[in-house]
Amino acid sequence: MGMATQDSRSEIELVVDTTTTTTTATSNAYSHTDSFSNHQHSTSFTTLLISVLTKFHAGYFRISLSLGSQALLWRIIITSTHDTTTLPRVLSTLPSAAVCALWSLSLFTLVLLSLLYLLRCFFFFEMVKAEFLHPVGVNYLFAPWISWLLLLQSAPFVAPKTTLYLVLWWVFAVPMVVLDVKIYGQWLTKGKRVLSSAAGNPTSQMSVIGNLVGAHAAAHMGWKECAVWLFSVGMVHYAVLFVTLYQRLSGRDGVPVLLRPVLFLFFAAPSVASLAWESIVGTFDTASKMLFFLSLFLFASLICRPTLFRRSMKRFNVTWWAYSFPITALALVSMNYAEQVKGTFSHILMLLLLALSVLVSFALTFFTLLNSNMLLLLRDVTIR
Repeated sequence: MGMATQDSRSEIELVVDTTTTTTTATSNAYSHTDSFSNHQHSTSFTTLLISVLTKFHAGYFRISLSLGSQALLWRIIITSTHDTTTLPRVLSTLPSAAVCALWSLSLFTLVLLSLLYLLRCFFFFEMVKAEFLHPVGVNYLFAPWISWLLLLQSAPFVAPKTTLYLVLWWVFAVPMVVLDVKIYGQWLTKGKRVLSSAAGNPTSQMSVIGNLVGAHAAAHMGWKECAVWLFSVGMVHYAVLFVTLYQRLSGRDGVPVLLRPVLFLFFAAPSVASLAWESIVGTFDTASKMLFFLSLFLFASLICRPTLFRRSMKRFNVTWWAYSFPITALALVSMNYAEQVKGTFSHILMLLLLALSVLVSFALTFFTLLNSNMLLLLRDVTIR
């Protein structure tokens, strides 16, 4: 009786539902994974930004300087009045949209470099201070202001003698004058030691070029007195540098291998001076021609010594951009010379320099983009 009663009882089955628990655990696992992934990407971006800012310096403004001069060159080409050769007439028919695109690219590059340098000033001020005190680094602090002035002169929507042009000229010119006071004041107060070091350092030409570009922009604005003032300051100090170059002491005449491309700045200064003087007097006179011929002589003296630059060309470096701006400045002067002295030689010379300028700028852009992509690929491999 007891056994039958026990067997007739229904069995109770205990079932544990683990679906909710498993789902919750899986969700938490994915949540932790996403959080870790976001943290990893954030850390990688921060590391990359710090790496870029610590390696970034004012010498990178060589890129914006070269692109700005190219924008000015093509702006002048499409508004050119040459009528004795076929090629300039063909070039002058190029759509203005192409020149605007080049100007926009130059503006974007300059804005990007400027933002990076502002971040460097904010996060790594001691490095910026050391660069300001460095005999080479301080000279390239002129480069961003020169680049802005070049873009101002080639801007498709800002005409000279307007209020906007005037305000922007003051914004870009005043910092250069402040740097002039600092650098030229050192030459006057510290004497031969600093001056001989400056002459052995080709980047010292940047201060001169800054004055001359400012004079060129001021002359287009109609401020002839201000243009003459900047021109005189720049040319006097260029003469001092040029003479000291031939009087360097032994042991100071060796330019580091990586800096050898900046030797091209020695003919960039008289090229820009020729442009500035032509804009001041309103015609390409004898003085402008003399400066142009000096530039040609210095250019020929450098390109006839390819072994001097061979070691610096083995591996791509940002200093390669030092080739572009001087050649472009010389091409700009050659256009004025060909317009004033009409003849076969002057136009052939102009076309050769224009072709060389465009070719060098295109090659440097290509190598820069190629090396940038290689760096990004290496970075991805490292992160993975």
